[in-house]
Amino acid sequence: MIRFLEYLFPARCPVCDAVLPRRQRICAACRKELKLIEAPYCLKCGKRLHDGNERFCSDCATYPHVYDRGRALFEYAPIRKSIYRMKYGKRAEYATLYGEMLAKHLGDVIRSWKPDALVPVPLHEKRLAKRGYNQAELLADVLGRRLGIPVQRKLVKRLKNTLPQKDLDAAGRQNNLKKAFKLCANDVKLNSIVIIDDIYTTGSTIDAVAAVLKEAGTRSVYFVALSIGKG
Repeated sequence: MIRFLEYLFPARCPVCDAVLPRRQRICAACRKELKLIEAPYCLKCGKRLHDGNERFCSDCATYPHVYDRGRALFEYAPIRKSIYRMKYGKRAEYATLYGEMLAKHLGDVIRSWKPDALVPVPLHEKRLAKRGYNQAELLADVLGRRLGIPVQRKLVKRLKNTLPQKDLDAAGRQNNLKKAFKLCANDVKLNSIVIIDDIYTTGSTIDAVAAVLKEAGTRSVYFVALSIGKG
């Protein structure tokens, strides 16, 4: 039965979407294309640095952030099409492999933050109904199971069906997210939280969620993203 189902629904490479041979989870060529974020990286957002003498990227050196610190797994450009398919092309299964890769490569960092919970960036209910799932929540679920950390899926609610952040400049992104999120459980006392998302660009979304959490008394707010841009 399993082989018959594999024949009907063959596994596909999450990067190029090509059908994979049995027991493979990603093309060998595509694995080489993905670019892990390695040192030196920004000590605030985790973006790759080209000068080992620098401590922060130009964005973080210029603009203060609400969150305390964050890390990302991949550079955005090589994985851009894969993330697009995962979000809009009904390729929710990609999140399983990517969540496991997050746990493998960033698990020790996440544990060092001693989080009480993982909080995926929420989608607005209209966008969730249209898409059918929240890719950040899928990533958080896999990561939480691997690391043994609870996932708080309903702690934060998205009130505004905001415009896509990629279509806006820095000022537009901040205005777009004003009062976009709300805490849904004021009695939850969490000292340390890790926000989970698929893409980090300027950090406006992470900051907006972090602000809601810190206003409620959370002492430390970190983030982990599947990918990050160059700034």
